[in-house]
Amino acid sequence: MSKEVSEEGQGRKDYVDPPPAPLIDTEELRLWSFYRALIAEFIATLLFLYITVATVIGHKKQHDACNGVGLLGIAWAFGGMIFILVYCTAGISGGHINPAVTFGLFLARKVSLMRAVAYMVSQCLGAICGVGLVKAFMKHEYNSLGGGANSVASGYNKGTALGAEIIGTFVLVYTVFSATDPKRNARDSHVPLLAPLPIGFAVFMVHLATIPITGTGINPARSFGAAVIYNNDKAWDDHWIFWVGPFVGAVVAVAYHQYILRAAAIKALGSFRSNPTN
Repeated sequence: MSKEVSEEGQGRKDYVDPPPAPLIDTEELRLWSFYRALIAEFIATLLFLYITVATVIGHKKQHDACNGVGLLGIAWAFGGMIFILVYCTAGISGGHINPAVTFGLFLARKVSLMRAVAYMVSQCLGAICGVGLVKAFMKHEYNSLGGGANSVASGYNKGTALGAEIIGTFVLVYTVFSATDPKRNARDSHVPLLAPLPIGFAVFMVHLATIPITGTGINPARSFGAAVIYNNDKAWDDHWIFWVGPFVGAVVAVAYHQYILRAAAIKALGSFRSNPTN
């Protein structure tokens, strides 16, 4: 038994946390890879919004509930597109496709402030263009069936909606950090992990839970793009929920993963010796 433990310890890869990203990195502006990443985030968010909002409108267009994709199909559209697009863009931009994810990674010092802001702008512009395409192709249905915009559903108050967005985004951002944790890949995981898969499933599961409450935001760019193109008073009245909720959820997820699971605070204080598997 001791021999097996010894061999396992010898086989474990050493891991050192990468240095934090600089707050301001002007050198990025000189790199083509920076602009390529912005283009990737723009196109990915455009495609994400086009496919998902078109699915929502197509479902609402059906008069018989049995003929449409239903809530399950809508959730699959959102989760499936995230799986596809994260897989396609992870090696180029990191596959954020969501300002809340970008904000969380910035708080964890995985990206610079300059890159985070640029990503968020690209994501919002991509979302506007993606929803704009849906309206261009399905104008009558788009205008008459809610435009895929997020708002608080009848029977729920804004506090409930805000709580749903916070928890939903926590699930997503926590999954992103867990699935992409380089330490887990280096030392802890004995099973190869395809990161886009759990991230896509997290989006799918959160949509199942929160579509009846808010239509599911958990992505400020998704909510912003739909609100801009649909331009309805109700959508704008509730719009703050779909920025505050996801950003608060991202903060909580980062704090939980970095300071509790990864014990960053304890390591900084140097008061405890971490277990080598933590």
